[in-house]
Amino acid sequence: MFKSFKRNFMKMFREFLVYHHSSLEFRAKIITLMISSNGEISECEKQKLKEIAYSIYADDEERAELLIGTVNEYHTKIITNNGLDFEHLIQLVARDVRQVKRFHKKIDIEMLLQLHYCICEEDEEEILFQNRILEFLQSLKDEYGKA
Repeated sequence: MFKSFKRNFMKMFREFLVYHHSSLEFRAKIITLMISSNGEISECEKQKLKEIAYSIYADDEERAELLIGTVNEYHTKIITNNGLDFEHLIQLVARDVRQVKRFHKKIDIEMLLQLHYCICEEDEEEILFQNRILEFLQSLKDEYGKA
């Protein structure tokens, strides 16, 4: 019970309590782009999300769990149409990279490809859509990496 309370408390006040919260939230946004592209989170994506979070924050289990929670929060907002939709999330990612130049370094295409491999091979539309997301993120990385 205490762990659940602590997680909810951190989620509500992460802007004030979490060191470099904007970096964590940016990573959550780009991961959410990949996971939410088909409207649901598969078991494979849940497992890969956990692996990614713990590889990014290998020394900080609490921060890794906060990243997972933030991704789930963004995903829930998208699927319930609660103040965030997919196009808005794309715009937020582009705006964040424009405003904070170091964020282009946080776009790890190899990491995001792990989520891409969770798509069923027969779902050609989903594969194409995620490829476009990856191309968009790569273009942001290239454009702002040179600046």
